[in-house]
Amino acid sequence: MKRKSKLQQMATNWRVLAVAIAVIISFIFINPQLGVDGVAVRSVDSGSTAAAAGMESPDEGANPTNLERILEVNGQEIHSIADYTAATANLQIGDAVSIVSTEHRYRLNVRAETQTITLAEQEEQIITDDEGNNQTILVNLTEEIDVGVEDLGIQVTAASSSNIRRGLDLQGGTRVLLQTTEEISDEDFELLLAGLNERLNVFGLSDIAIRGATDLDGRKNVLVEIPGADEEAVRNLLLQEGKFEAKILDETIFTGGKDIVDVCKSAECSGLDPQAGCVDFGGQWSCRFRFTITMTQEAAESQRAALQQLDVVGGSLSAPLQLFLDGELVDELSIAADLQNSVATTISISGTGEGSTRNNALQDMNVNMRRLQTILITGSLPVSIEIAQTDSISPVLGETFLRNAFLMGAIAILVVISILMAVYRNFKVAIPMMLTSLLEIFILLGIASAIKWSVDIAAIAGIIAAIGSGVNDQIVITDEAIRGDSRHVKSWTEKFRNSIFIIMGAFWTLFFAMLPLFFIGAGLLRGFALTTIIGTAVGVFLTRPAYAKIVEILLKE
Repeated sequence: MKRKSKLQQMATNWRVLAVAIAVIISFIFINPQLGVDGVAVRSVDSGSTAAAAGMESPDEGANPTNLERILEVNGQEIHSIADYTAATANLQIGDAVSIVSTEHRYRLNVRAETQTITLAEQEEQIITDDEGNNQTILVNLTEEIDVGVEDLGIQVTAASSSNIRRGLDLQGGTRVLLQTTEEISDEDFELLLAGLNERLNVFGLSDIAIRGATDLDGRKNVLVEIPGADEEAVRNLLLQEGKFEAKILDETIFTGGKDIVDVCKSAECSGLDPQAGCVDFGGQWSCRFRFTITMTQEAAESQRAALQQLDVVGGSLSAPLQLFLDGELVDELSIAADLQNSVATTISISGTGEGSTRNNALQDMNVNMRRLQTILITGSLPVSIEIAQTDSISPVLGETFLRNAFLMGAIAILVVISILMAVYRNFKVAIPMMLTSLLEIFILLGIASAIKWSVDIAAIAGIIAAIGSGVNDQIVITDEAIRGDSRHVKSWTEKFRNSIFIIMGAFWTLFFAMLPLFFIGAGLLRGFALTTIIGTAVGVFLTRPAYAKIVEILLKE
């Protein structure tokens, strides 16, 4: 019977076949693609110019390779986020924009960003009630004013040539680490996470990742990651506990959240206050907003009881309605005398925005109004929080991180190959060792793609640590294979057992050493710990036994 060649022995060994199957499955999950160009559409704002032209946000959880990609803007080829930013930076109101994507060709017209204001002039309108009776009412006229150039409403990210998801470090955005200022129960902590998620969603921020983490000292933390978000807007929204109180003579009449039935956000009942407008105070503009809210019947009854204690002074009541946000007085509203004996469930809330120009003041006014509306809708958080750390990373910087990571990885591989060749002077050892390490990386990335784990800087560090552990284990296996004879260890099985005993001891030591990193730093090192553990486990239970068999076949005479 003819003896199998060494190549045939390797190809038919079950350990090697197991690695081959894992590589094929990883290839399917990673789905690598060549020649990918353009920038991927991460989301499309509802009601934006892009949405009106037919562009849609990708389905939640869609693989990166399935995202629609923008290839051209007004004939200019788009290869990166920097190209897209440059192509859309100087658009003016009325400009026609042609966008070519992998799905369609879109025609957009740049619109003015407008603000609807209510005028003092009124007109009569006839309305019909539920019983079919006509009634004539007076309504204020409205007017739209331009406050700038409206954004196209397209949020983009770097196009992906695989299903490997990039973490915030590699795609850009804002990461905020929040800490509770006092002890909080698990139930209230879940309410805190839900409240933050609702607040950020209502405010209009998309692609939000919010997760809780507990330090080793028991302090509960919240990690918020928002790709593409402005750091200052996120900080301002999250810093506020959101405790809204309306008081009359220091008595709380109603609060945000549970006492609020509806908060108006439409142009008919929110926006620039027509009675106040914008005023220039010697080069510093101030614009006043107003919007209506609807209270519960219980809150309206509480308000009426408080109003009956006041005196009438010149058509108004003797004390104002004071609005407090997180303990700070934000506004005082005079109360008309005719409200004293009525149960009013609808009232108007107001505030201001400031800036060096009228447009800047209007923009600040809109941000303040949206923030207050959001807090009134979502209510206060169950506990005060503080920002422990913020990181803001630009998408361009993220691409630089990725390039540098690949460069350093390639340099590390070359250094390891050089050292192995200098030590062993044997291609039969050095080449399988490096090939095994590369396959471990590929399988690890396949697992990350399958479980939709984002690869960030911490995860890349974990990959490097896992590969370092792998090379160390392979050196142990190789030394047992080459030097076992000098210790009178003749059996390959015995040699393998000796090396596996050392490798398994190192693996479990590493495993238990990584577990605390899930909690240290509020989970910021979780990617490093998880990637290191998974990568090392793949090596110990899959690739390194296959490497041991390959070395045995190659070195056995």
